[in-house]
Amino acid sequence: MVLHTSPYSSAFLRCLTSLSWGFIFPCYWLLDRLLASCVATSLEKRRRSQDPCSFVTLYVLVSTPLYLLLLLASLPFALLGFLLWAPLQAVRHPYLYTHRSPNKHQAEQGGAASLADWRPQGRSFCFGSANVCLLPDSLARFNNLSETQRRAREVGKRIRNGASRPQIKIYIDSPTNTSISAVSFSSLVTGFPRTSSLDQRPDNTAEAEPLTGCPVHNSSADCPIHTAGADCPIPTTGDDCPIHPTGNQSSSDCPVHVAGGENTPECPLHTAGAHNSSDCPVHTTVAQNSSDCPMHASEVQISISAPEPDPPEAETGNHQGEGDAESLTGGVPSNNTLSHRTSMFKKHSGRKRRQGDDGIDHEISAFFPANLDFLCLQEVFDHRATSRLRRQLQHYFPYILSDVGRYAWKGCCSRFKFLNSGVMLVSRYPILDAHYECYPNGRGEDALAAKGALFVKVQVGTSHQEQRVVGYLTCTHLHAIEGDAAVRCEQLDLLLEWGTDFRKATSRPSEEKGLEDQVAFDVVLGDLNFDNCSSEDKLEQQHSLFTQYKDPCRLGPGEDKPWALGTLLDTSGLYDEEVSSPESLQKVMENEEGRKEYLVFPTNKNHCPNQKGRKIPLKGNGRRIDYILYSEAVQQDWKMDIEEFSFITQLAGLTDHLSVAMRLAVSTGEEEP
Repeated sequence: MVLHTSPYSSAFLRCLTSLSWGFIFPCYWLLDRLLASCVATSLEKRRRSQDPCSFVTLYVLVSTPLYLLLLLASLPFALLGFLLWAPLQAVRHPYLYTHRSPNKHQAEQGGAASLADWRPQGRSFCFGSANVCLLPDSLARFNNLSETQRRAREVGKRIRNGASRPQIKIYIDSPTNTSISAVSFSSLVTGFPRTSSLDQRPDNTAEAEPLTGCPVHNSSADCPIHTAGADCPIPTTGDDCPIHPTGNQSSSDCPVHVAGGENTPECPLHTAGAHNSSDCPVHTTVAQNSSDCPMHASEVQISISAPEPDPPEAETGNHQGEGDAESLTGGVPSNNTLSHRTSMFKKHSGRKRRQGDDGIDHEISAFFPANLDFLCLQEVFDHRATSRLRRQLQHYFPYILSDVGRYAWKGCCSRFKFLNSGVMLVSRYPILDAHYECYPNGRGEDALAAKGALFVKVQVGTSHQEQRVVGYLTCTHLHAIEGDAAVRCEQLDLLLEWGTDFRKATSRPSEEKGLEDQVAFDVVLGDLNFDNCSSEDKLEQQHSLFTQYKDPCRLGPGEDKPWALGTLLDTSGLYDEEVSSPESLQKVMENEEGRKEYLVFPTNKNHCPNQKGRKIPLKGNGRRIDYILYSEAVQQDWKMDIEEFSFITQLAGLTDHLSVAMRLAVSTGEEEP
């Protein structure tokens, strides 16, 4: 298959489209502004009530007639442009593929992933899905959101900041910790200032301050490594320090301030056999398995890993240049010294694992996962917002499929499509093939968008036999209208059928060497618009999709795992101070009462609204309609393991969904040669 790097096959058609849209856009913009002035968000209403003397009301009274007058004046030009634009959609490609070779800053923050030789121990891949609600501003306001262009730019910045930070985790196994997530983030190294997920990273020239206290925590009170005072078993200064024996705290052998080295001979804390011998510089063999051990205690495991960026690949990029210079220079400075906080996970030991507990690490995080490899976005409908979002994400994801779908009458059915599918895929790995299909059975207002499925094949490595190691991704957004379970089930049937056809069509041996590809994963991501607990969604819950793909958050039809969290936020509370930032929304989601207040819950047909207008919850932790599913039967004898699953609050205030992410480890099951 050929990846389409332009919406049209010729420059002439592109010029005609630009000309026709130039006639249409003034009318489109004025209509959008006119409707937006009639629908206020809860934040705007609150500001008006707090400031009665504001000029907002006067502005609306003056601007509405002006918008209406200009709209009427622009209608003839819009009609002319429409007559030219609509026929051109019959020959428009169903997506736009952009690829930009990583520059120096992208290479430093790990943009393009390396296609190194595939080893038997395999590799882990991180997948994410987020509904960002980038509708035209007037339509977004019905979801209590506004300023689509600003939100698009901010969404891109936050995703990029989260994905490009160092990967640092602290695992805590505590029998008294029964919450979904452990304590909120805290600074790991005193050399980095404590920042929020919205903060920008320091410039490349910034140098970290030398450590003067605890090499792991800046507060000794809660430090899991040592206690305060002279009894601390890990001195932090002087020649006796087992972490910095030479007094050089920036040593390349330091396991705290440099990635890697934890299991290497150079590591002064985990030298070969340190866990089972007397070589450990911190404790003796007597204390290794006791409660006095500050480093190898049975209840605390610390994992620090800030991987070095993969080397950039010499590839030619082709990108349709649109927009301003921000695509090259805008955004946040790119380096690997991002100020960060550690993520807290619950990790179940084998002895304490209860029946039915699969031991998946899970968290509620204020950041997108570090080293995010693939991200599927939904509801990226607005064309200008798509361009802004793409320019931000290209600083970290070199391979992007955007503007996916059809317009007008082409390809879906006889119904006119005003909006495309809204699906967008960004990747750190090269995209080999892509194919889009439109669902033909949309109803009501959903039929105005070309919702469908995007099927993608990516290359993630090369085997020792010089076979390509590939992965398959399916990105989709299903029918949204409640009560239309039959429509969604029919769309899921088509999804499985189209996916099978795509894999067959792209599984032919490569033309260069005639070797068949090895498949590392097959993952489905997207907003399916039904949850696993609502009685109204029983038909979808029992669909065969869940026999071919596994849902890490699901126990069975109608029952989620206790830690699974709803992803649909109550739009009436989007601007409350308690959930106004990623960190505050994270804390609210960790609390059961907070979840009841700000999440939409599964409901029963027989239940009536309560006093607040919300329906009485049935069970679970909210309506989970955003999914990441994976197939366990892609390659014979290969093994798959979920390393972690995350519910992400980093887009707080920018969308009415929580994002989700999953890290999947794939190995061949063979011994290392």
